[in-house]
Amino acid sequence: MEHRILGRPGLTVGAQGLGCMGMSAFYGATDETESLATIDLALELGVTLLDTAESYGPFINEQLLGKALTSRRDAAVLATKTGVEITDDGAVLGLNGRPEYVRRALERSLRHLGTDYVDLYYLHRIDPGVPIEETIGAMAELVAQGKVRHVGVCEASAQTIRRAHDVHPLTAVQTEYSLFERDIEHNGVLDTLRELGIGLVAYSPLGRGFLSGAITSPDDFAADDWRRTDPRFQGENFNRNLDVVREVRRIASAKGVTPSQLALAWVQHRGGVAIPGTKRRRYLEENIAATEVTLTAEDFAAIEAAAPRGVVSGDRYAPGMMGTLNG
Repeated sequence: MEHRILGRPGLTVGAQGLGCMGMSAFYGATDETESLATIDLALELGVTLLDTAESYGPFINEQLLGKALTSRRDAAVLATKTGVEITDDGAVLGLNGRPEYVRRALERSLRHLGTDYVDLYYLHRIDPGVPIEETIGAMAELVAQGKVRHVGVCEASAQTIRRAHDVHPLTAVQTEYSLFERDIEHNGVLDTLRELGIGLVAYSPLGRGFLSGAITSPDDFAADDWRRTDPRFQGENFNRNLDVVREVRRIASAKGVTPSQLALAWVQHRGGVAIPGTKRRRYLEENIAATEVTLTAEDFAAIEAAAPRGVVSGDRYAPGMMGTLNG
């Protein structure tokens, strides 16, 4: 797999990463044995960036990665996140970007991950009650202590990104980006990342699985799959979005690739490192094959006609979900 460099000074990662959230939370039944095998195969196939967060479980996903990397920590670029306050017994209290919480949360994450450093530490969500300068300042202290190698933020505005970057250089901004979600193209975020030399890490590059073409009904989801509450998978929104997916599938079929591979190649060709989430090896291999897909000018034109900016129907999250989820 080709490598890409996030930020300046750079963090080298594979052109595609792996979102690990669904291995432990939010997307129905989990299978630790298959998840561990998926992580192992990802590393063998050249994936290096493994993405988790303390809120995934909570804590269970970090512990899973700690188990997976017991004997091969150096093979992975490990990213985790803070900023959603969680008690030690797993109660989610809300956003917290205070320096004392950031420091305490990192120590807990290091224990769960079984490591003494994190390659990339993100602020998961921006706490409106704490100046971003204070939060990033605390994260910069962790870099100075050697416990964090690189700093990033998630779901931040262009202005907030600039303020954070002024305190300590940001290596990456993680935000949702896909054929279904293209807001960063017109709200100044993408231009700001390019101007400042900050890497883009795109989560949900398959529109939470919608763009895979495998979802044909809201009933495809298990009872405990949170997508049942996602506005884009409900009612008329679902039907309109399914029409878009059918067009993406048609283009992919003509090119001899899967809809997932086409959607991932689109993100990767636009300069982002995609971190599709999966908990199964068969989907991992399909996703990784997207790094070999070349898109022509004609392909881009066809994709743009099928999925222009703003084509998606429905909000990204149900009310109250934005503060606790990242994928």
